[in-house]
Amino acid sequence: MVIIICLLIGLLSAMLGSIVGLGGGVILVPILLILHGTTDMFDWANASTIVGISLVIMIFTAMSSTYTYAKVKRIDYKSGLYFIAGSIPGGVLGAWFNQFVETKMFSLFLGIFMLLIFSLFLFKKTPNPESPKLNSNLSNKVIREVKIGKKIYQYAFSPVLALLIAFTVGMLSGFFGIGGGSLMVPAMILFFKFPPHIATATSMFMILALSMVSSFTHIILGHIEWIYVWAFIPGAWFGGVLGAKINQHLSSKAVENLLRIVLLFIGLRLIWQGLF
Repeated sequence: MVIIICLLIGLLSAMLGSIVGLGGGVILVPILLILHGTTDMFDWANASTIVGISLVIMIFTAMSSTYTYAKVKRIDYKSGLYFIAGSIPGGVLGAWFNQFVETKMFSLFLGIFMLLIFSLFLFKKTPNPESPKLNSNLSNKVIREVKIGKKIYQYAFSPVLALLIAFTVGMLSGFFGIGGGSLMVPAMILFFKFPPHIATATSMFMILALSMVSSFTHIILGHIEWIYVWAFIPGAWFGGVLGAKINQHLSSKAVENLLRIVLLFIGLRLIWQGLF
């Protein structure tokens, strides 16, 4: 019974995570924390074990999603490499810190973190399509341009700022086991004016590299319950492909609204669980 539940959780979390570019961990980790607090079948799911499993599963989610997004040319590889370079050392550090926090407190921290990310979207400004010029100072910035359908988007970012943000994202990813997309996608949209579809796809590309490094750290620390990992993998793979395909048929606004709903609902539920 537990194996079937794990398979379904892997499918659902990977599908939703791939649609909004979060990697699935932002769904998987809270669900396992909630089940840990409500049923004896998941008494094995403490904070370290959940994060370790999430990061291993995320490799397969990100791999299938990245492949699907790559075929429709939605990934900004140049920008993604900057984010990967900053996030990997942060991921190792965050994974190491995770072993020092107990499960109930971890639920509270993760719930607060998700509500903070949700609040960022209240201040979001939509990128201007077919903009001939970027209005900011472009010195020492990486300038990118992409065409989605009939619209042309321009955006730019500072390499130093990108590396610093990615390091922070990587550390939080290794600690919370959520892939970093829950912070990286809003950061790309809010700070660097990435179009949501490009931010989502590029985030999955970054998550693929980051989850490999972070999960390896958790494996070394002995946080992986391998008997359950194999139950999640098939669902995570097919969920990642399905989510990426669904994303291609949604508007940017729909992707963002789904992201908001997921962050708000799960964030409130985890804070309740952490407090009571």
